[in-house]
Amino acid sequence: MTVGRKQSSRLAAPQPPAQMPLGPVIADVAGLALTPEERERLRHPLVGGVILFARNYESPDQLRSLTRDLHDLRDPPLLVCVDQEGGRVQRFRSGFSRIAPMRELGRLWDRDVLAAVREATEVGHLIGSELRAVGVDLSFTPVLDLDHGASGVIGDRAFHSDPRVVALLAKSLNHGLLLAGVGNCGKHFPGHGYANADSHVAMPVDRRPLAQILAQDAAPYGWLGRSLGSVMPAHVVYPKVDDQPAGFSRRWLQTILRRRLKFDGLIFSDDLTMEAATVAGGITARAAAALFAGCDMVLVCNRPDLVDELLAGLTAPRNRHLARRLSAIHPGLRETAAA
Repeated sequence: MTVGRKQSSRLAAPQPPAQMPLGPVIADVAGLALTPEERERLRHPLVGGVILFARNYESPDQLRSLTRDLHDLRDPPLLVCVDQEGGRVQRFRSGFSRIAPMRELGRLWDRDVLAAVREATEVGHLIGSELRAVGVDLSFTPVLDLDHGASGVIGDRAFHSDPRVVALLAKSLNHGLLLAGVGNCGKHFPGHGYANADSHVAMPVDRRPLAQILAQDAAPYGWLGRSLGSVMPAHVVYPKVDDQPAGFSRRWLQTILRRRLKFDGLIFSDDLTMEAATVAGGITARAAAALFAGCDMVLVCNRPDLVDELLAGLTAPRNRHLARRLSAIHPGLRETAAA
């Protein structure tokens, strides 16, 4: 009995949620459950969310347990995100519905407009309801890139080549996500569909003039209005507009997206470990450049060592809009505010 009491006295009590505002860094985790090191990392004041991958999924019950642990770490709860587009980019598969590539909705539009609009809403609701059931707050979808037939990394992820069709199908998809209580993110602003290089491994360049990009690829961002909860800029250089990739460009994010297109939602950087992001320097310089350009949150994926380096070195600029923009797309924050 004495030994039992001594052993039980040494058991660590569960830590209460760390009460602090959410920060600008989106990190990831390695496996199916949190390690002590990951718990400590995710309680850092600069962290505001987590992106999940296929490696984090075994079953709906396991994923539900993982997201519950993630939400319980912080108060307000961390934003839990995933790329669940459908087609090639669907992180959770077994136990989830198979989602066709978005190009199929575009093809349906060409045959029957009303059927395509209805189907897009149903697809959005299906994605959202399955994610909400396992505790995921946001899917990095829809892809708003136009299908120019040039980009292999975009390809059938795009709805259509016509920006009007893209905007209307994306709006319907977003409506379905919203009905299910899951946030959305339009990507990759102002458009990745014309540049043929893959920004994961190279620097894509789009040499078209600004007027052409605004009339075509960037147009859906202005047309979608409040149905677009967040935006992710492209790691693409548009040299006739700016010599920096869009995600590091104040002209693209502040002058064009915020002021000209009137977007006031959250802006996420694309993954700062991608090859095209290295033009901004080391990880701390990349994050600082993205935040200075106008990103509200920055993603650092698959490199926990770089997350730790960033958390140790980043001095984040004050962002008086971050909490408001997060609460607009984060069900956990809306529920906290209503409690």
